[in-house]
Amino acid sequence: MDAHSRGRADDIDPADQWVLNPHTGNYELRLDHSAGESSSPSRTATAAEGTGRRGESRTGSSREGSGRRGSGSREREGAPDGPRQVPGQRSRRSAQGARAAAEPPAPGRRKRKPRKSRKKKALLWTGGVMAFVVVAGSVGAYILYERFNGNIDTVDVGNVGSKGVVSDGPMNILIIGTDKRTGKGNEGYGDKGSTGHADTNILFHVSEDRTNATAMSIPRDLMTTIPDCETKQPDGSTKVIPGAAKARFNTSLGQEGRDPGCTMRTVEEITGIQPDHFMMVDFNAVKELTTAVGGVNVCMAKPIDDPKSHLKLPQGESKVQGETALALLRTRDSFGNRSDLDRIKVQQQFLGSMIREMKSSDTLTNPKKLFKLADAATKALTVDTGIGDAKKLMTLAQEISKVNTENITFVTMPVKDNPDEPKPVTVVVHPQQGDPLFAMMRSDTSLTEVKQKEKAAKSKQAALLKGPKAAPEDVRVDVLNGGDISGGAGATVTWLQNEQGVLKSTNKANAPEKIKKTTLEYAPNQADQARALAEMMGLPAAAMKQGTADAEGLEAMVLTLGADFKGAGQLITGPAKAPEGVEQASADKAVCAK
Repeated sequence: MDAHSRGRADDIDPADQWVLNPHTGNYELRLDHSAGESSSPSRTATAAEGTGRRGESRTGSSREGSGRRGSGSREREGAPDGPRQVPGQRSRRSAQGARAAAEPPAPGRRKRKPRKSRKKKALLWTGGVMAFVVVAGSVGAYILYERFNGNIDTVDVGNVGSKGVVSDGPMNILIIGTDKRTGKGNEGYGDKGSTGHADTNILFHVSEDRTNATAMSIPRDLMTTIPDCETKQPDGSTKVIPGAAKARFNTSLGQEGRDPGCTMRTVEEITGIQPDHFMMVDFNAVKELTTAVGGVNVCMAKPIDDPKSHLKLPQGESKVQGETALALLRTRDSFGNRSDLDRIKVQQQFLGSMIREMKSSDTLTNPKKLFKLADAATKALTVDTGIGDAKKLMTLAQEISKVNTENITFVTMPVKDNPDEPKPVTVVVHPQQGDPLFAMMRSDTSLTEVKQKEKAAKSKQAALLKGPKAAPEDVRVDVLNGGDISGGAGATVTWLQNEQGVLKSTNKANAPEKIKKTTLEYAPNQADQARALAEMMGLPAAAMKQGTADAEGLEAMVLTLGADFKGAGQLITGPAKAPEGVEQASADKAVCAK
């Protein structure tokens, strides 16, 4: 917060205008820049559960107490019935200021019951961009809001993603790190003249009940199909950018004028998961955020000396920020087989450490650090218009912060060498590992053991698939479309016949009505057919509807596609656990980069 037009001294640190009232345990806003204590009642706000509701300071209280002494201030004496005072602001140019010990309560006064600890209250602010909630509704809050709001850049991606800030169910946020060479000291990074490609990409899936999250990294050298995408032009018109077959994923942004909405569409094309929002950062973001948080702890399995990135780190633990942090995330030659996949592992380890630092008590209970982090974060972000102001980002951050760090799992999209290249330098999705993982994320299946109901679902799914399964050529099924995808029944029948060998499948067109969940109705004597089809399509136990009477003659099962159907060949729900070979890493555990 600056002092523009408010008569404040230039040497006041904005973060120091939030001061702790020792009587209430709350941070309160001091807008008076004088050295002495104010005689007027102060305004306060407390961070209520999930909101930024305004709280009022207690004034005219008969309780007696004294505040801490600000720089150059004098304690008031002989005023037992006066309002409680907030310490004065500190000056950057002055010494830290003498701190007077709080006086004991007056004789006969009952000791006040302590409120919630500052640490617990501070947890409501986590996410790194929401410190201003503690002064919501006050003049100071307005100034902070205007400052943070003015920091944020937005891109209108049209009808891609959700319209609201927070989805009712699971949330999917695409985080994009670009290689654009803007900003001081960044001339040596990235491709010269680049408009900024999708260099680092993470699809962050937050579960519906907010107990867990999966962060899936997408390799920039993944060969895929980039669909046509509609982009908003500066004059308000729209322009359709043609798609491309067999293109690198990183060209889904920047190339031919593609915007982040094109990258969001590409992610959906690959995974069947539609991102609700995007957050885009550049090189400066890494430097500014790591500096604002006071550095990020990292661990190296061996000493690092990379002349290309100018990265030098000793073996063991170090704390990196600024240029060093960026060099660590950019280097390829220091780890593993010098591939982008090994660099992704280092990036995941770094992000896990940064999350732990941002959610630590040292950050959450330090208003000055929170202010710097909020200011740096909002300056660093470019987001979609759906979350394009500080209040919306606050809401989103509070929602994400409900997830315990130990239940955030990092994975890399399963890939294999591109078979079309004699000496592969690009990769393609690994079908046996990728499709099941995408299905797990689509069906909101956790990669961590955090829920009893999930364990129960796993046991039901295991019981469902127990027993003999019919051969594909013996499976008879009629397919109806009760979902949202036009032509879903026909596409599914084509896939079953051509890819799975279920030749006795029939397209029965649209169902009588739309349904939310896919169902499979079958007779007791068709159980072996049902098990075979359930395995092919990833049908959950809840989808299976067994009748009471046996089927007669050539009677077929009835498969009705629901809103959870995302496309022919895409599993309705994923397996109970991640496919064999998919590496996982917890955001809660520190490991040394190799």
